[in-house]
Amino acid sequence: MADHSYDYDVLIIGAGPGGYVAAIRAAQLGLKTACAESRETLGGTCLNVGCIPSKAMLHASEYFDAAANGTMAEMGIEVTPKLNMEKLHGQRLDAVNGLTKGIEFLFKKNKVDWKKGHARFVDAHTVDVGGETVTAREIVIATGSSVTPLPGVEVDNAKGVVVDSTGALELEKVPGHMVVIGGGVIGLELGSVWRRLGAKVTCVEYLDQILPGMDADVRKESQRIFKKQGIEFKLSTKVTGVSVKGKTATLTLEAAAGGDAETMEADCVLVSIGRKPNTDGLGLENIGLETNARGQIEIDHEFRTAVAGVRAIGDCVPGPMLAHKAEDEGIAVAEWIAGETGIVNHDVIPSVVYTLPEIAGVGLTEEQAIAKMGGDKAKVKAFKFPMAANSRAKTNHEPDGFVKVIAEAESDRVLGVWAIASVAGTMIAEAALAMEFGATSEDIAYTCHAHPTHAEALKEAAMGVQGKPIHM
Repeated sequence: MADHSYDYDVLIIGAGPGGYVAAIRAAQLGLKTACAESRETLGGTCLNVGCIPSKAMLHASEYFDAAANGTMAEMGIEVTPKLNMEKLHGQRLDAVNGLTKGIEFLFKKNKVDWKKGHARFVDAHTVDVGGETVTAREIVIATGSSVTPLPGVEVDNAKGVVVDSTGALELEKVPGHMVVIGGGVIGLELGSVWRRLGAKVTCVEYLDQILPGMDADVRKESQRIFKKQGIEFKLSTKVTGVSVKGKTATLTLEAAAGGDAETMEADCVLVSIGRKPNTDGLGLENIGLETNARGQIEIDHEFRTAVAGVRAIGDCVPGPMLAHKAEDEGIAVAEWIAGETGIVNHDVIPSVVYTLPEIAGVGLTEEQAIAKMGGDKAKVKAFKFPMAANSRAKTNHEPDGFVKVIAEAESDRVLGVWAIASVAGTMIAEAALAMEFGATSEDIAYTCHAHPTHAEALKEAAMGVQGKPIHM
């Protein structure tokens, strides 16, 4: 397969979840592979400053909260927790370090060459990586995304007053008052970390509801739960500016529809209004590749861009900006390049919010399902089973949430599953598997689930679509 007129069969730009997976898969398929990465460690945003370290902080803060705020006491375990910030951050860094080193080991094991430095296109088969010229038969852009800036708000992570998600992971002490700008996944996860560790948290969201893109029932219920946990919400509100004096930030707010300005003070402001594709500085103009209105690189089903020999995956192409979506595309693009068929079912990509309880969904929301059926509500059947009626959730003192199954009325095929539960992120895998196999709600209802488990709530919700739940 090797083409000796190039240094490599494949060069991947970026070693995040999409890029490093694509590199390993390409090497496994016998392609001579290199991966360019400018960060000192592999794994991209996800492993270094995203999914992984945030989960380490979320998990630790849940333990602290259970000890400090009574869940343990309810079970007869009485403790008074003491927060050791150095250790809290230490275990986060340990997790990151172990995993990034693990990828380095996998690169060596699979003979993937790591080209250290920033990559820039010279032409469609040539890239400059930190002064070294590297050529490849195929080049894959896997450059990911970065934090979307908010006009009029300057982020300075080093100061720790106005931070983005990276800075919010590294605060040296618990802020007195944290304001989170943006009611999406990242803002709610990191806001809930610091809320549990003792901060007062206010979430300011431009829209009239949190968690855009999720099922309406989920959005409503999750906001109720977060409010109960002490997060305050200012919805339909825009932040027009943030000024910093010493260690205090003053935010200027006004109604999204326009109106009188008001101010609010905070010790820490987290800017989390979304992420944007990383395509600047890549030299795309040198190969005549333009991005779309959203800054994304358009691709076909084989991940080919408009330029022959150049493909793209992950956060810099259309679709949800999720690590697991990028990983699946990484495997698929390597398979296409190796002459095989790579498949990603973009209709069945789960999304999870790792708060407590977790919030997860896969497939269509009820609103999307009805719209898909031409607006005819009768063509869609949905049922919600409350976690309060699930025996395992009951014994674990985890009554919040529900599982919702949405099916097409005529065929009974499952169109979407949404869940709020302590382990919703793990439960959603079963729903995704069922949908991948084209399951009906009856298929799930008649599959034996172990008792007592949280997963029984999915079975009961499916039985509810059939009109016959047992435990309610």
